[in-house]
Amino acid sequence: MSTTISAQQVRELRDLSGAPMMDCKKALTENGGDITAATDWLRKKGVQTAAKKAGREAKEGLVHAYLHHNGRVGVLLEVNCETDFVAKTDDFRNFCNDISLHIASMSPRFLVPEDVPADVIAKEREILGEQIDKSKPEEIQNKILDGRMQKFFAEHCLMAQSFVKDDSKTVEQFRTETVGKLGENIKVRRFVRFDVGEQ
Repeated sequence: MSTTISAQQVRELRDLSGAPMMDCKKALTENGGDITAATDWLRKKGVQTAAKKAGREAKEGLVHAYLHHNGRVGVLLEVNCETDFVAKTDDFRNFCNDISLHIASMSPRFLVPEDVPADVIAKEREILGEQIDKSKPEEIQNKILDGRMQKFFAEHCLMAQSFVKDDSKTVEQFRTETVGKLGENIKVRRFVRFDVGEQ
């Protein structure tokens, strides 16, 4: 039987851990609403550490070049961390490589939803809005449209996409886990994907 998690419990865990709301809810769900167990769960996943380090400056890092095995797709990626020491570790380089592999495979158009231009959002809302049954109440239509826009962001924004090597998590969740592992704030700053013949 699944445990119902209240908003109050989620807020309490967020205040204790500093972790994002969705991670707090998942932690509580996985641990039957037990705050202590949920806190431990977040720590093991590295989410708590990542949240506490999010405000720290990340000015070191790498520009990582990746060439897909067929030689027709390439990626240039900038990932920042706090120290040159971490930038030189195998774990950091592996993270950069995994993100580059993901970009080569999944072709994200934007880094995060906030980077999607207003005109692209407006056009997408217009197209998706036309597909909704107009006989439904306006409030329901708006909820359906918002849900479809979230799906659009999850398909086209790198950090919101399901991670290619483990689709049980997003790229952002993979980043968060890596922050916990390396003990430094890590920021995927920008990327360019090249595909032979594409403009």
